[in-house]
Amino acid sequence: MQVIETPIKDLKIIQPKVFKDERGYFFESYNLEKLQELGFSNQFVQDNQSKSSYGVIRGLHYQLQPEAQTKLVRVFSGKIYDVAVDIRKNSPTFGQWFGVELSDENYTQLLIPKGFAHGFSVLSETAVVFYKCDFNYRPDRERGIAFNDKKLNIDWKIPANKRLVSERDRNMCGFDKAEMNF
Repeated sequence: MQVIETPIKDLKIIQPKVFKDERGYFFESYNLEKLQELGFSNQFVQDNQSKSSYGVIRGLHYQLQPEAQTKLVRVFSGKIYDVAVDIRKNSPTFGQWFGVELSDENYTQLLIPKGFAHGFSVLSETAVVFYKCDFNYRPDRERGIAFNDKKLNIDWKIPANKRLVSERDRNMCGFDKAEMNF
């Protein structure tokens, strides 16, 4: 398992070691002991899975403290563009975002710590996304930021006329009006 630093402190790419042969492949998608050896202390308590079609954009979502969530995101099938936005007010990268392609072919995972808003767009015909959380979902603590916020100017890799966004996500407030307590 390899940890790759991103330009935003604490946001990490996890690249598992994949063993391939004529039968297929094998890899450990999660190993608490190895992650602890690499300096992570998260204990995940909830697994989430979604299936979406091409053009779907989900996000940007997060939970307020003290129920904020660290997420470990990966793709079972298909390909997504995964995005995390730093919403930690005292961070030198506050308001900056980072995106990475996650797919069933590259096995890449993104570790998103507390203090980040998260979203993704689906780049393949369909995608099944799986992520672990270290705190249970609390609807009363969930918040969001508009996926198309002009200040963030995120390139979702989906043409505007092909985007499929829920009404809830279309009606999220902008970055400057979002409630953040990190």
